[in-house]
Amino acid sequence: MPAERKRSVNMDEKEVCSFSSKEKEKERDGERRPASSRDKAKDETKMSGKKDSGKAAEEKRKRLEEEKRKKEEKERKKKEEEKQKAEEEQRKKEEEEKRQQEEQEKKIQEEEAKRQREEEAAQLKEKEEGHQLHQEAWERHQCRKELRSKNQNAHEGRPEEAFFSRLDSSLKKNTAFVKKLRTLTEQQRDSLSNDFASLNLSKYIGEAVSSVVEAKLKISDVSCAVHLCSLFHQRYAEFAPLLLQAWKKHFEARKEEKAPNVSKLRTDLRFIAELTIVGLFTDKEGLSLIYEQLKNIIGTDRETHTHVSVVISFCKHCGDDIAGLVPRKVKLASEKFGLVFPPSEIINIEKQQPFQNLLREYFTSLTKHLKKDHRELQNIERQNRRILHSKGELSEDRHKQYEEFATSYQKLLANTQSLADLLDENMPELPQDKTVQEEHGPGIDIFTPGKPGEYDLEGGIWEDEDARNFYENMVDLKAFVPAILFKDNEKTNQGKDKEEAKEAREAKDGASTTEELELELEALDITDDTLELEGPDEAENEELAKKLLDEQEQEDEEASTGSHLKLIVDAFIQQLPNCVNRDLIDKAAMDFCMNMNTKSNRRKLVRALFTVPRQRLDLLPFYSRLVATLHPCMSDVAEDLCSMLKGDFRFHIRKKDQINIETKNKTVRFIGELAKFKMFSKTDTLHCLKMLLSDFSHHHIEMACTLLETCGRFLFRSPESHLRTSVLLEQMMRKKQAQHLDARYVTMVENAYYYCNPPPMEKTVKKRRPPLQEYIRKLLYKDLSKVTTEKVLRQMRKLPWQDPEIKSYLICCMVNIWNVKYNSIHCVANLLAGLVAYQEDVGIHVVDGVLEDIRLGMEVNQPKFNQRRISSGKFLGELYNYRMVESAVIFRTLFSFISFGVNQDGSPSPLDPPEHLFRIRLVCTLLDTCGQYFDRGSSKRKLDCFLIYFQRYIWWKKSIDVWTKDHPFPIDIDYMISDTLELLRPKMRLSCSLEEATKQVTDLEREVLVKLGLAMEKDGRCPSAMGEGEVLDEEDDDGDDDEEGGAETEEQSGNESEMNEQEEEEGSENEEEEREEEEEENTDYLTDSNKENETDEENNEVTIRGGGLKHVACAEDEDFIQALDKMMLENLQQRSGEAVKVHQLDVAIPLQLKSQLKKGGGPGPACAADGDADISDTMQFVMLTRKGNKQQYKILNVPLSSHLAANHFNQQQAEQEERMRMKKLTLDINERQEQEDYQEMMQSLAQRPAPANTNRERRPRYQHPKGAPNADLIFKTGGRRR
Repeated sequence: MPAERKRSVNMDEKEVCSFSSKEKEKERDGERRPASSRDKAKDETKMSGKKDSGKAAEEKRKRLEEEKRKKEEKERKKKEEEKQKAEEEQRKKEEEEKRQQEEQEKKIQEEEAKRQREEEAAQLKEKEEGHQLHQEAWERHQCRKELRSKNQNAHEGRPEEAFFSRLDSSLKKNTAFVKKLRTLTEQQRDSLSNDFASLNLSKYIGEAVSSVVEAKLKISDVSCAVHLCSLFHQRYAEFAPLLLQAWKKHFEARKEEKAPNVSKLRTDLRFIAELTIVGLFTDKEGLSLIYEQLKNIIGTDRETHTHVSVVISFCKHCGDDIAGLVPRKVKLASEKFGLVFPPSEIINIEKQQPFQNLLREYFTSLTKHLKKDHRELQNIERQNRRILHSKGELSEDRHKQYEEFATSYQKLLANTQSLADLLDENMPELPQDKTVQEEHGPGIDIFTPGKPGEYDLEGGIWEDEDARNFYENMVDLKAFVPAILFKDNEKTNQGKDKEEAKEAREAKDGASTTEELELELEALDITDDTLELEGPDEAENEELAKKLLDEQEQEDEEASTGSHLKLIVDAFIQQLPNCVNRDLIDKAAMDFCMNMNTKSNRRKLVRALFTVPRQRLDLLPFYSRLVATLHPCMSDVAEDLCSMLKGDFRFHIRKKDQINIETKNKTVRFIGELAKFKMFSKTDTLHCLKMLLSDFSHHHIEMACTLLETCGRFLFRSPESHLRTSVLLEQMMRKKQAQHLDARYVTMVENAYYYCNPPPMEKTVKKRRPPLQEYIRKLLYKDLSKVTTEKVLRQMRKLPWQDPEIKSYLICCMVNIWNVKYNSIHCVANLLAGLVAYQEDVGIHVVDGVLEDIRLGMEVNQPKFNQRRISSGKFLGELYNYRMVESAVIFRTLFSFISFGVNQDGSPSPLDPPEHLFRIRLVCTLLDTCGQYFDRGSSKRKLDCFLIYFQRYIWWKKSIDVWTKDHPFPIDIDYMISDTLELLRPKMRLSCSLEEATKQVTDLEREVLVKLGLAMEKDGRCPSAMGEGEVLDEEDDDGDDDEEGGAETEEQSGNESEMNEQEEEEGSENEEEEREEEEEENTDYLTDSNKENETDEENNEVTIRGGGLKHVACAEDEDFIQALDKMMLENLQQRSGEAVKVHQLDVAIPLQLKSQLKKGGGPGPACAADGDADISDTMQFVMLTRKGNKQQYKILNVPLSSHLAANHFNQQQAEQEERMRMKKLTLDINERQEQEDYQEMMQSLAQRPAPANTNRERRPRYQHPKGAPNADLIFKTGGRRR
């Protein structure tokens, strides 16, 4: 931790400083000690040792500085690398964002350009169509106008008799020409015109008229017929009257027809309209004939509108000239592009008006018909929904009737739109029926698959996203496997299309007829009659399965594919049970398709899949995925496996035995898994369920429930199978109510039903928060982890802290620590510790909120807040670990857990009922989090004290009457307590009973009271009034909380650091002695403070009892107080600018005064405490005075009986004793080390033979490599003489 690293550096620095201070003391002792000839050698030795030790210290100091420098350099490089890395990441992120933004802008520009191009293309196309329409209209107008002028002036240009004599009058050619008129087409225009020019048809006018009237023309042939009629009219004067008379007779005869030919009528009406326009008939004759025929058509067609196509054709081709119609398309083109269309000049407006009125009247009746059909279609749809909702299926007749009516309605709608465009009228409003879904509930729409990612319980087919990916996202083998490897599967697509068409048809039409549907679904009757099996299909499937098995056996015997491939296939089949995840089964599918795709191997694979062990139900989803993956390349695998499963299912249904339930469940589960992959059709799956419901007893119940638990949700939420599945589920629940089933079967049926169709639940309204609050919650509750703490801290610092609302919301989110993952709570504490450096008040508010929440949890004490209280307790411990709170807060919280609202007399308390053990869990959680740092100093003693009280609380809980043999104390609580205590105090002796725990508490309180006995007596307080909190406060006054490991800081005092160093160097030998001394010091401190309190109380009492003069307020007093305040303020302001001087307690004695003291006798103790003190009646002190700028020294002989001399003498004696004790310990350690080293050397020499020393050299004496320390020099004592 950072605190430990800082502490180690501080300890090393302090060690160097203490070592250098000791060296200075050695030098001063050497200067004071008198030099003599006998001690010169010794002094030289000491000086050399001093130099060596000084060099060692210097080297150590340099080494530490070098290490520190390297460490700082390393940290600096690391920070620079991190900074560079962060900058690089930021730069890459900015480049990525910029690139994405550019791509987005480019995409938007491309889309905009594409849209503009499409708009321009549409406008260009519309403009071209408008110009084409304009051109065609003018061409048609010019042609009609020219032809009309020719026909109207035909009497002037008719030839004379001599002209006809030059033409061919042969019977054969004229008869042939007349016959051609009956079948004329647009392609024959030129040939017929040439023939007409060379023939004399004066005697064949009647036959030609009859042929033209009776000709079966198309719309495209009318212009050719009009052209020929114009030629006849321009040459023969009697042609036009005969033709008019023939048309009248033709229309009179048509009135008597029951089923007129609509196409003939459409062509004839346009024919006579064109003849009238081109002037072949006079306006009066032609228009009257057209109006009469159009009136008859509209009059007889006001209800059925079967001749609407005739009216549309008339308006389209002749409406502009006959009725003066301007289509909406022409009107928009003229307005938009400024085109001028030809005017209607041929027939005047007065003659056009009746036609317009007649056509608009017909359009009105057509719109009424359309509205009527629209309402009727909605009624039919409503009835169909009702039938689907109640019965689940539609009959074929009703479905066919609906489709026919919908087709006719669509046709009528299209005709109405066309006529509205031609007449420039608006379409009627067709209101949608909004009450359909409201009347009949959600219907089918709620069960359609939702948007990607929305797979909630109410609308999704799959439980979650992983399930959807597993069942829908398959590997596309065709993208990886060459096409030649599945060339045998050419008919796959056709078969698949047929199957999908069949399934769609079955989903619409239903699997049963109208009579079966009414018997089964309308009344939902419950009978125990078994459903008859389909004999031919079953026999066929059994024969297919038997045939497959026989062929497989033969192929196994023949081994036609070769031994090597056979071994590969056998190994593949043996490895299939090990494919227990998605990747392995996909890899197996690709491997099979690449290396083993033969007909015989596919049959082997089908047999291996079918014979899956009945205990390995976990393999069925993966085997089904294998089949679905292979299906695009090998459709026969799925077909053969489904056929075998159908045969096996029918076999079990027909046999009706009560054995092999595992095999039966395996079969139906396999069917359900294949159904979810759409390999087994939904219709067949529902038919299997229907067969099970027909005999709903014993094993059939389990099989039905297994099938529903496997694919029931999929079937119920699929649009094609929802209605039928819901009916079958309802039937199953009705059977459960009617039959007296076993409780186990009842539970199975209900579980299956509610899995498929869970009961409706109220949707929880998601709280909407501002985006910034959502971002804060995302950072804290989702993104924060051990790795991302620094990143989240940087983001937190960027928040608008000046906004009090955002600041308070962030504090609230941190206080609500239960929203964070339990394992990430320490990350929030780390984040808060880093955030406090920039926002100080945040840490205070968060700590206050956590403590308040802990206290509130104890006051409310509801089980629903238990997890919340555990999180808050752990968070408080983590806050201590990151130095956000002091140890006093932790111990106050711990004592509040075992004391707040607790009645030790056993009476029930609502805050801590006897059977509630949650506070023990809170204590263990808090101690597990931060208790390991209470291992030294006062924190260790506080924890030892708390654990004694905690054991009494535990045994008090255990001794309550609620715990009996039948209802024992929870063993998990015992284990939790033992784990916590073993972690904190592994060698601690635990209490075995409530009496022993109470005795330990009493002994602890008595021990404290003995230490504070004097104060207790003087205060007059009752010793029995001491509680846990008071003991904690008494032991908290020693003031060395800074020694705690978890909250240790750099601001430790010098005395405490030296004490810690001595403790670490000397080990655990002096630990008990140090603890006793500290306790004595604490006791003295408390005693002194209590004495001071006692004195204050006594003085107060004397003052109160003595009374005194009454104070009388006057103006002089107020003036005096104001003057005094002013003087004090000026003095404070003046002194604030002065430098503060620290009083020097130990003043060095001048050299000349030292010589005087030495000459006058033994050196007496000065105020600096230099030299040793002689025991006599007086003690010499030096008093320093100042006269002007000159210092004066006076020697004072103070008698030892005085308080000053006695205290100083006692202090010197205590220091001397301490030095002697430390000297003895050091010397003992030195001698022991020398002895151990000597024994190790002798033992090593004894183990190996010593080499012969031929030169008889003296073996050098062993010297310790570091040298023996000089105790006299260290402890300023005389030392031992060698």
